[in-house]
Amino acid sequence: MRHITPEGLDTIDELLEPLRTIEGLTERSRGVFYRRSQAFLHFHEDGADIYADVKLDGHTFDRRRATTKPEQRALLAAVRRALAPGPTA
Repeated sequence: MRHITPEGLDTIDELLEPLRTIEGLTERSRGVFYRRSQAFLHFHEDGADIYADVKLDGHTFDRRRATTKPEQRALLAAVRRALAPGPTA
């Protein structure tokens, strides 16, 4: 499994656009997102399949398939939940 190519990133542009709007994420290079100074999300490809490595728990990369539109929507929702502000006391 290799890091995603520019052509592979073209196929998930509809996922990248909303990721770019999430507060707290910074896209340091195309398809590579950081939270503060820590790597948070990047993509790989294996044949025609796309995978995201994402630190939803803030510590460990979890690999999730992001090839289909439903998989991409699920990934986006998981990222939003992980970065949502917690309740304040």
